[in-house]
Amino acid sequence: MARAIVWFRRDLRLSDNPALAAALADGHQPIPLYIHAPDEEAPWAPGAASRAWLERSLRALDTELRALGSQLLVLRGESGAQLQALIAASGATAVYWNRLYEPACIARDRVLKVALRERGIAVSSHNAALLVEPWQVATQKGDPYRVFTPFWRTALARLPAQFAVPSAPVALPSSPAIAGHAIDSLGLSARPQWDAGFWSHWQPGEAGAQEALSVFLDDAVRGYKAQRDIPGRVGTSRLSPHLHFGEISPRQIWNALATAGLPAHCDAHLLHYRNELGWREFSHHLLFHYPHTPERNLDARFDGFAWAEPDQALLKAWQSGRTGVPLIDAGMRELWHSGWMHNRVRMVVASFLCKNLRIHWTHGARWFWDTLLDADLAANTQGWQWSAGTGADAAPYFRIFSPASQAARFDPDGVYIRRWCPELAALPERALHAPWLHRELLARVAPSYPAPIVDIPASRDAALAAWQTLRALTPTEPA
Repeated sequence: MARAIVWFRRDLRLSDNPALAAALADGHQPIPLYIHAPDEEAPWAPGAASRAWLERSLRALDTELRALGSQLLVLRGESGAQLQALIAASGATAVYWNRLYEPACIARDRVLKVALRERGIAVSSHNAALLVEPWQVATQKGDPYRVFTPFWRTALARLPAQFAVPSAPVALPSSPAIAGHAIDSLGLSARPQWDAGFWSHWQPGEAGAQEALSVFLDDAVRGYKAQRDIPGRVGTSRLSPHLHFGEISPRQIWNALATAGLPAHCDAHLLHYRNELGWREFSHHLLFHYPHTPERNLDARFDGFAWAEPDQALLKAWQSGRTGVPLIDAGMRELWHSGWMHNRVRMVVASFLCKNLRIHWTHGARWFWDTLLDADLAANTQGWQWSAGTGADAAPYFRIFSPASQAARFDPDGVYIRRWCPELAALPERALHAPWLHRELLARVAPSYPAPIVDIPASRDAALAAWQTLRALTPTEPA
């Protein structure tokens, strides 16, 4: 039986893994491989939270492979050199992988394909991460989309009611005896004291992903459209880290939604959740066609916007959840302690940074990149550019979230704020959302809680004034 390398990257699962399935279908003995080469993803090498998750996900994958008679070979160093060395050591005649869509990974993989094929090695790449490839959806003029609704309408026309997905193998041939690295030696858990609180909330690995999907279908999806905006409740799928690491595929989720057998009154909730999968697709579409956007505004008008020079004290207060604005602080503390933040709150904290503090969105994107377990370059970039008003299909800059109004609307009973800002737990609801309006009560009940780091009404006015100045200088809407 000819040997083939199956190069695992962010597709850390055995079911619906097209590269693995193709290698087996072609009659190869697969050598499951992971290469640790984070510098090849620079300037967006995985952040600290992602590395912590990756370590556990790799262990889970190796455990699954060993149960089937194989194991995960872990190498480290430049990917091309490691692949060439493994080919020489194993006699492999083919390399299979599932595609990545970040600009640095695309460039690397193109070079590797050429080099391997020049050596006579067959290379086979597959889509394991998306419902539709970024280049398969275009406007009637053949251009990429910059607005979600027509993009998703066009994409939906290409999607089946259910996907045909390969099952996980029931057994695998043993891998050749080739020395690799222990997963623990990769140094992925650089800050164990920091991430210790994550793992009561999360179970990395394919089994954890399937469990999260099952819990979602049993409960939250039945009220998703209404409950997804309530941060004090489990109203979302919480599948985003599993999707990022490829422990579950969007096709598996799509199929599960189609076969869940939910009552008719859940149709609106299912439609809304499918649209959220669509936003993930749209984010990858944008990143593929506009690869500069992780670093630069898509709407170039904002290159001339009067962004504030980042004040490190203000930025630190925002990062650490010490802004004096309860919903902002609750969100940032949730992020630090759990590696995740509720999506509604993500929009509010981003608006606060980009508009009330007028700090450029890239500073927030970098912080999220380091602290989010679901730090996906496409989604992180699109989310921040949307919030800042600088991206495709973005919220206009003049849409400035009021953190007090958002808290009153989406956390009316204060469950979320009290959970993450326990020093405010004794405040009544009338003071909880905007305690700066109740200074005497705040001083008596929560004297350690800081005053707001910025005057919210004045900062809103300043942001709108800067926007009006930009409009006067660049009145033309972006193409």
